[in-house]
Amino acid sequence: MLSLLNSTKEYINFFKGIRLSTRPDCIDEEILSLLKSYNVTSIELGAQSMDNDVLKANRRGHTAEDVYKSSQLIKEYGFSLGLQMMTGLYKSDFQKDIKTAEEFIKIKPDTVRIYPTVILDNTYLGELYKNKNYSSYTLDESAGLCSKLIVMFEKADINIIRLGLHYSESLEKNMLNNNYHPAFKELCENKIFKDEIIKKLNDVKNKNITIFVNSNSKSKLIGQKKSNIKYLISLGYNVTIKDNEVLNKYEIIIE
Repeated sequence: MLSLLNSTKEYINFFKGIRLSTRPDCIDEEILSLLKSYNVTSIELGAQSMDNDVLKANRRGHTAEDVYKSSQLIKEYGFSLGLQMMTGLYKSDFQKDIKTAEEFIKIKPDTVRIYPTVILDNTYLGELYKNKNYSSYTLDESAGLCSKLIVMFEKADINIIRLGLHYSESLEKNMLNNNYHPAFKELCENKIFKDEIIKKLNDVKNKNITIFVNSNSKSKLIGQKKSNIKYLISLGYNVTIKDNEVLNKYEIIIE
């Protein structure tokens, strides 16, 4: 750690601060004092889940209590706090993943990252998967869950700085389940709008509809390969989309 931090000294006047990630059980006051002296400004914790049974089953080596304690210390020392979670871990489910998000919101981090579990070959989870002892979510299930998490964190004013894994050749080569998409966040946002459209259509009797949306969100409403529009057409609707800059990011009006 010191070797890496010392290598930044000659560049200290060229950046505003350092962001790093670590385990929740690797934080104490001595470490934080040291990081402060090296101009570290943001610390992210690989919390992954706030369910102790899930953490134990996945051999994470820390507890939810470690996350609470470390988060509090990080905030007390004036660092920006980030929390990372993984959905669909071994022994987890939708309810437990939603609960993790709720606990994150109570902690009030500045940022979060959400990573759907991609099962890789030659890993512990990979062996469980091959032996049919573990099956993670499908891509559609992950997108459905994470669309709900986006809305939860948006309402809590917590910035999601990453949703889904970065692309790599080794990832595509070694993954065992179909739970990766290079534009995963877009899939989730498409689902947010589809759910909102379905909800609002209950109050619409006419098959000729106009959907108003903020122009910055128009492509997300339309969906990848026009999936949301095609869905509406399959239901017999004739759709017109118009801009309304007063609307919020995920807000729509249907007339």
